[in-house]
Amino acid sequence: MKSLIFRTASDYLLPLLLLFSIFLLLRGHYEPGGGFVGGLVASMAFLIHSFAYGLTQTRKIIRVNPGYLMPVGLLLALVAGIAPWFVGLPFLTGLWFSEPLRFIGAVSSVLVFDIGVYLVVIGTTLTIFFSISESV
Repeated sequence: MKSLIFRTASDYLLPLLLLFSIFLLLRGHYEPGGGFVGGLVASMAFLIHSFAYGLTQTRKIIRVNPGYLMPVGLLLALVAGIAPWFVGLPFLTGLWFSEPLRFIGAVSSVLVFDIGVYLVVIGTTLTIFFSISESV
């Protein structure tokens, strides 16, 4: 039986860590952070939940196979890298949109690339962890 204290802490940590991972993702353009670190924090939120409630409960929360996040993330990163070619710029050149968004600020192809990395890291980490947990 899992600890009641750990389950209660997990209930509060999951949304807080997911929100913090999005914060890290969005601030990665100007300061340390970005898709990789944000993806690791999001993965840790789900890992803590799975330790508290079990793997089946965590899979119900995620609702999608984490392995499907990897190709989606790679596709986003590829689109962000190739997009500058269509305006005559080199591969992976940052394209900035003229209108900033309210809570995010300046939006660029770098953000799309970071979201792709974010999804790849979450998918990879959770796929590895779920595979190990299911085999034990």
